[in-house]
Amino acid sequence: MAELGFHWPSLVVYLVNFTALLIILYMVGFKPILRVLDERSRRIQESRDQAQVLQEESVMRQGEMDQQIKDARKEGQAVIEQARQAAQRVRDGEREKARQEADSFISKAQAEIQRERDIAVDELRREFGDLAISAAERVVRRSLDKDLHKDLIEQTLTESDLLEKDGK
Repeated sequence: MAELGFHWPSLVVYLVNFTALLIILYMVGFKPILRVLDERSRRIQESRDQAQVLQEESVMRQGEMDQQIKDARKEGQAVIEQARQAAQRVRDGEREKARQEADSFISKAQAEIQRERDIAVDELRREFGDLAISAAERVVRRSLDKDLHKDLIEQTLTESDLLEKDGK
């Protein structure tokens, strides 16, 4: 083997040195490297676990948010419906109030018309009485007692009113 360039005692020393170097590296370098790699693997696994937990929480919170959005929409629709109903009640109330005011105005107007009519009828009676007295004076050519004739005319008009009411 010496022809091939192998020297057995050197080869044994090299092997012993290499084995000693491997043992020293294993104890000094390989164990810390394995420890660092194990620690890194553990941190990566923890990160994966945390990511999984966060993803599950995210899905759960997304579901909660969706439910809250649905609830908020329902509440919003309920508020809108209540506002519509309140507006309808206000409109109905205002219509009724306007109707009552119109009825009151009509009643007052009718009462005023009736009062004006009564005043006109009374004035017409007086005018008619004065006219009748004047006509009677011309016919008779003498002055008659106005009070007596007014009483007579009032009595005649009252009787004519009673006759008209009986006829209706």
